[in-house]
Amino acid sequence: MMWQDLWAALALVLVIEGLLPFISPSGMRSAWQQMTQMDDKTLRLTGLVSMIAGLVVLGLVR
Repeated sequence: MMWQDLWAALALVLVIEGLLPFISPSGMRSAWQQMTQMDDKTLRLTGLVSMIAGLVVLGLVR
């Protein structure tokens, strides 16, 4: 059962990752351009906050 959950989670990540470029390709390009201009510290902090938010949501759902 655990492997099924892992594959389901990976599939959801791919679906969610594909939403923005499908819905708004120009918005996606703009976001990427802004991200390339961020300094490493800001980009890492953004990634950390995103991971923590994901863990909190996962904890609430489980």
